[in-house]
Amino acid sequence: MSDYLCGDESEEFVFFKIPRQLIAAPKFKHVSKDAKLLYGMLLDHMSLSARNSWYNDARRVYIYYSVDEICGDITCGLDKAVKLLVDPGSCYLR
Repeated sequence: MSDYLCGDESEEFVFFKIPRQLIAAPKFKHVSKDAKLLYGMLLDHMSLSARNSWYNDARRVYIYYSVDEICGDITCGLDKAVKLLVDPGSCYLR
């Protein structure tokens, strides 16, 4: 890879969107960077699920993203991945 991107080379990359409010709003300052990254990754998986029409009866999107995949993607252990998913203190994103 060269030092500079030329033309449409940036199209080769996939980006995760993280809501600005998670970075800027004071109420989310206590949320870890890993939790914010995981939230962006979950949003990405949610859009894939929506494109595949994976909805329940209440029209809520199923997100298929295993804990093992999360561990591999953010390079963490099982305990940390589970904590990021279920502990409201570490992942205050409701």
